[in-house]
Amino acid sequence: MAQGTGSINSDYKDWEWSDDAGERARLLQSPSVETAPKNSESQGNGRGATSALGAVFIVVNAALGAGLLNFPAAFSMAGGVAAGIGLQMCMLIFIIGGLVILAYCSQASNERTYQEVVWAVCGKVPGVLCEVAIAVYTFGTCIAFLIIIGDQQDKIIAALVKEPEEVGSSRWYTDRKFTISITAFLLILPLCIPKEIGFQKYASSLSVIGTWYVTAVIIIKYIWPDKELVPVEIPTSPSTWTAVFNAMPTICFGFQCHVSSVPVFNSMKQPEVKTWGAVVTAAMVIALFVYTGTGICGFLTFGAGVEQDVLMSYPSNDIPVALARAFIILCVLTSYPILHFCGRAVLEGLWLRYTGVTVEEDVVRERRRRLLQTISWFLLTLLLALFIPDIGKVISVIGGLAACFIFVFPGLCLIQAKLSEIQETRAISWWAQVSYGVFMVTLGAFIFGQTTANAIFVDLTA
Repeated sequence: MAQGTGSINSDYKDWEWSDDAGERARLLQSPSVETAPKNSESQGNGRGATSALGAVFIVVNAALGAGLLNFPAAFSMAGGVAAGIGLQMCMLIFIIGGLVILAYCSQASNERTYQEVVWAVCGKVPGVLCEVAIAVYTFGTCIAFLIIIGDQQDKIIAALVKEPEEVGSSRWYTDRKFTISITAFLLILPLCIPKEIGFQKYASSLSVIGTWYVTAVIIIKYIWPDKELVPVEIPTSPSTWTAVFNAMPTICFGFQCHVSSVPVFNSMKQPEVKTWGAVVTAAMVIALFVYTGTGICGFLTFGAGVEQDVLMSYPSNDIPVALARAFIILCVLTSYPILHFCGRAVLEGLWLRYTGVTVEEDVVRERRRRLLQTISWFLLTLLLALFIPDIGKVISVIGGLAACFIFVFPGLCLIQAKLSEIQETRAISWWAQVSYGVFMVTLGAFIFGQTTANAIFVDLTA
């Protein structure tokens, strides 16, 4: 791709977006990334503090998360190991391509976050849609995190009280709704209220340790299985050709690191598109091995009977698995406030843009509004998590939005960036890149439409 020499659609700020509009500057930025303001002197040489190797691990950390718990079920839905691996490999090409496109458009537009790139390159309507999508995606992910907490607590409590799992707990303090609620109110809500989140780097470390440990346990349990773990049936092919697409939301949810990738790219010592291509290729290959290892071993251990949350398929009294559950709980406890912070920042940015009020003019009301947004967000996600106990149903919805971040918005950015170039003659490479962008938008729209329709008419109405 040819690098642009100036900002694309430089008039996109005709909605009076203020440079000091609160928290919006670092939405979904990786916890390990430090970036300078884009209009500082350091922006001229475009150099940050992150090495290429460091960027690889940051991108891997951004991609890996609690979504890996759903990969064995995704392999089952896809119709077996071959179908699951094939689907991942095909989608990985476009996932890497989208990350490279975002870096290219970030340089061309001189913007440093995902939604700002979309605003600058595509204009106000796609920009607003992108911000709304980020808010909905983070909201749905917070619901998924609370469901995961409930799932893992159910198993841990069952082991501690030593009651048969099929009978269920009769004690009120072991009821799922009570345990989720008390954990959320005591440990999550206090972390969501502050304006800034300074513990992100610790949450990042917990996520890395937790996801790798979970993967290791699942692989070891497949190699040396317990005697009582006998798979009911292991599918070797999809039941129908459309069944393969049912695994797409999980794959998109698992590999979605695109929103946080733009700040990572701009934090590099050498923010070049070619170098970034090598970084994201290495990172996605690492993530592929982790997700594939988890998906294959978890699926082959339990077959078609695997739960949507694979850890729920293991016995409650399994000590290594119990430790994995504890790691996952710690991960989501610290990740929920980060996702809430990102969604709240989007809502705050939209509010400031429409009202035209800066933070300096509205300091007192900002605190009141932040408390109202935080409590409303928290209570809504908690309420939905209590009555939607299946994490698969949530991922089937937000996985479609993840496809928009991976395919639709990068495709639109590529198309608009190429159309903005002033050229007397347009080479074959120009047409090839525009065609690739059109294909990405079409593919992303199809995945979003198919998964959303399936979630509405199958999962949510079941």
